[in-house]
Amino acid sequence: MRPRHTGSVPQLRDYTPARVELGRTGASLPTRALLEFQLAHAKARDAVHLPLAVTSLAVELKQRNISSIPLASSARDRDEYLKRPDLGRRLSETSRERLACLRGDYDAAFAIADGLSALAVHRHAVPLLDLLLRDLEWRVAPVAIVEQGRVAIGDEIGEILGARMTVVLIGERPGLSSPDSLGAYLTWQPRPGRTDAERNCVSNIRAEGLSYPAAAHKLLFLMNESRRLKLSGVRLKEAAGLIGDSIVHTKFVGHRR
Repeated sequence: MRPRHTGSVPQLRDYTPARVELGRTGASLPTRALLEFQLAHAKARDAVHLPLAVTSLAVELKQRNISSIPLASSARDRDEYLKRPDLGRRLSETSRERLACLRGDYDAAFAIADGLSALAVHRHAVPLLDLLLRDLEWRVAPVAIVEQGRVAIGDEIGEILGARMTVVLIGERPGLSSPDSLGAYLTWQPRPGRTDAERNCVSNIRAEGLSYPAAAHKLLFLMNESRRLKLSGVRLKEAAGLIGDSIVHTKFVGHRR
C-alpha cells in the first residue's frame, strides 16, 4: 500500500485506514477523532438494523434477466434474528414449501441474504452476481433472496432445490471502517449439518476492499475446482493452492453467522 502522505516524513496513518496515531488533547482524544469514531460506530449499528429491500433486489435481478424467489428464515423479526442465530439458519415453513416447487437438477444455487449488513447486500450483491453469471455456463437455480438469513441457510436451500453447490452472498459483520463488506460462502453438496470447515469464503468485497472482478475471479476458480474435485472447505484450500498472486483461503464462519 502506497503512503498517502505528501510531506517529507511519512506517518503510520498514511499506510492504513485503521485508527492509529490519532493524537491527543490533554488526556483525551482530539474532538475530530472522537466524532469520527462515533460516526463510524453509528454507521455500523445502522447497517446491522437496516431492513433488506427484497423487492428492489428482485427488480435489479430481473433487469439483468436473472430470476429470483423471495424467502425468509424462521426468525420473525430483526430482534429475534440477532438473539437467536439458530433461527437465521433455517427457512420458515412457508419458504420451504415455496422453494420445493422449484426443485430440479442444478449445478449451483445462489442465495442473497442480509446477514449482519443489508447495506453491503444492497450495494454489492447484484453487481457481483451479474459478473459471476456472465461467464458461468452452468444450470443455475433461481436466486433466493432471504430475509433474516445467515450463512448456513444456504445448506437447506441447496438441499431443497437439488443443487450440487450453493454460494451465499451475505452482509458481513460491520467493522468501524467497513459497514458494507460483502462475503461469499461456497459449499459443495449442501445439506443441513454441514460444518464451517466444509465451506470456502471470499470476504471483504467492497469498494475499499476486494473489487468485483477480483472477487468473481476467485469465486469462479473455487466453484470450478469444487465441482471438479467434488468437495469444498479445508480440503479444497489444500488442493487449490494459488490463484495468480492470491491465496485461496478457508474462513471459519463460526456461530456468529
